[in-house]
Amino acid sequence: MRKVAIVGTGHTPFTFATEKTSIELFSEAAMDAINEAGLKSKDMQALYLGNCLGDFSEGQAMMQSYAANDIGAFHIPATRFEGACASSSLAVRDAFIWVASGFYDVVLVGGVERAASMGTSLATRTFAMFTDSHYEYPAGLTFPAMFAMLAHLYSHKYGVPLERLKEQMAQVSVQSHAYGMSNPKAQFHKEITKEDVLNGFMVTSPLQLLDCCPFSDGAAALVLVSEEKAKELTDKPVFITGIGQASSGRLSAQKDDLPRLRAREESAKQAYDLAGIKPSDVDLCELHDCFSIASLIAAESLGFFEFGKAGEAWEKGETKIGGKIPINVSGGLKAKGHPIGATGASQVSEIYHQLRGEAGERQVEGAKIGLTDTLGGDGVICTLIMEKGW
Repeated sequence: MRKVAIVGTGHTPFTFATEKTSIELFSEAAMDAINEAGLKSKDMQALYLGNCLGDFSEGQAMMQSYAANDIGAFHIPATRFEGACASSSLAVRDAFIWVASGFYDVVLVGGVERAASMGTSLATRTFAMFTDSHYEYPAGLTFPAMFAMLAHLYSHKYGVPLERLKEQMAQVSVQSHAYGMSNPKAQFHKEITKEDVLNGFMVTSPLQLLDCCPFSDGAAALVLVSEEKAKELTDKPVFITGIGQASSGRLSAQKDDLPRLRAREESAKQAYDLAGIKPSDVDLCELHDCFSIASLIAAESLGFFEFGKAGEAWEKGETKIGGKIPINVSGGLKAKGHPIGATGASQVSEIYHQLRGEAGERQVEGAKIGLTDTLGGDGVICTLIMEKGW
């Protein structure tokens, strides 16, 4: 298996509703990635595109074909990946496999979504399609309700009183917004306090409004190449060294494990084993904080903290720059935004720039290894590990 490097990235601002089409958004990110890599569109041998809801948001299916055409990468094989919020992470994983296998040398991969443009009602309804449509959604199990339920289960299982858990979750949101201030691509540039979170609108107990990520529009793209090709293009390659993917099925099938999502633990194990590292080797992490409780659950399952203790870690500053494991210094889904088809590629882009020392005010000094964690629906998990290559 060949080594696979990232040599270019592109990232639009994550925003509220935009007038740009998904094709226009992705083309912007894709051309930035191609240009940063020092390549041309004609050099791309394949396109892997994460997108969930183009048919609902703008009546556009087969988006991958039009995206390839729009950037001038004519006739290349183009494939769309749909894995709910993990869509572009799955696309990156497959792009890695194709390049590692030797079948391709240069692949363009990324994602795009116009979730904010759909409006709250349609976006909420279509997001809920990523739960089980026969049993879960008809019972009212939208994702805010699902993660509220997981918060109650977390409180009960680990003996964290609910009011105490709410305070811990509030710190997750406060930290994400603080880091979002220094990310020019982030949707929110506003610091918040713990009191802002705790006094906010109740969405579904115990989740307040500021415990929840927004609907967002945006795109992100990456250029993946073989190690040999990377040597021609850059003296600062970032290698993908670990990949993992696992699925859990509907929540009822996971009842004995909740609030843990065992698919995450399996996906992370695959990635750690392939990279030959352990959790303590990771210098920073971009994880899936669609709701603040999701951060605690993910950080524990990735091996960074003991189960039931992640909330204390956020309160102590262990997840900040300079702490034990900096988490979501991009602002995360909560402040950076969450255009679901683009989120995974955006997480990888952040790690790429961190490992190259290009993250500005939010730079994690000396970072050599980074990890991304992306959750899709009831439990499609993708874990990616990247390492500094020089």
